[in-house]
Amino acid sequence: MTDRTTPSVRLGETGPETSVQGLGCMGMSFGYGPADAEQSRAALERAFDLGVTLYDTADAYGAGENERFLAPFFKAHRDEVVIATKFALSIPADDPGKRIIRNDAPYIRQAVEDSLKRLDVDVIDLYYMHRRDVNVPLEETVGVMAELVREGKVKHLGLSEVTAGELRTAHAVHPIAAVQSEWSLFSRDIEAHVVPAARELGVGLVPYSPLGRGFLTGAFTDAAKELTEGDFRRSQPRFTGDNAAANAALLEPVRRVAEAHGATLGQVALAWVHQRAAVHGLAVVPIPGTRKAERVTENAGAAHLVLTEEELALLEPIAARVAGDRYADMTFTSAGREE
Repeated sequence: MTDRTTPSVRLGETGPETSVQGLGCMGMSFGYGPADAEQSRAALERAFDLGVTLYDTADAYGAGENERFLAPFFKAHRDEVVIATKFALSIPADDPGKRIIRNDAPYIRQAVEDSLKRLDVDVIDLYYMHRRDVNVPLEETVGVMAELVREGKVKHLGLSEVTAGELRTAHAVHPIAAVQSEWSLFSRDIEAHVVPAARELGVGLVPYSPLGRGFLTGAFTDAAKELTEGDFRRSQPRFTGDNAAANAALLEPVRRVAEAHGATLGQVALAWVHQRAAVHGLAVVPIPGTRKAERVTENAGAAHLVLTEEELALLEPIAARVAGDRYADMTFTSAGREE
């Protein structure tokens, strides 16, 4: 059944028009333990039926497997979806578990050709620099990305986990449509510098992990004890041990708001992210990830949930009380480099 109820928005002044909520597809192939392909395909089709048009992947997710997995879905709906993928995390052939950040021109040119082939498309709608290699001048990296636009291989450019200064530098070379960064009730570091810069430049924000990698939904309380081997959340500081116990207690006000609306914790967390658009005056398109059709339906409902000023005030203190960083190594994030 088709029920295209998800509203749309332009992603920044120069970006594509997309649904106000996208779908993060990483977990369908990578990061969160074993996945069921049929279940994931059903989630994709449910998202499409609900009017979700932005689908996010990267060449590093499963060493290209995520792009290959998504290709048939994109082929079936090519003119109605916005395909977002990324480059920068090179995987050594002799060490599949390792990631090396590369922003150099030869690597970018090879990466885009490989992604186009795996995705089985002629052009990528939104192409992100996944992570920043500080040893390569950003002007050079974005210059190569701009060439890809002129060559018709890419339509719009994006950056992931960049500082405000890096965003300004990149935008001066070529218009940036979107910045992707973690943004949720648990992770608000980008609000200090990156968000104001994005608003100033007319760049959209695409929050990844808006559900705190599932923790904000109450799906688990201690990753090390409850999640399967191979789930990378087991290595994230805020999801294990004493940090996890402290952070689980922070969900109480989220539960109170959810009960008042007859909603789930996840819907409240997502609604909070959606309302950042009005708070900060810019386009905000979160990309919650899931492999289940019922969760896609639940998440899409959050786009229509409006929290009151009193409820927003109740949720306001949460982020400052979170125990543990979002990554064990924060140097790869904008917060780790922001002055």
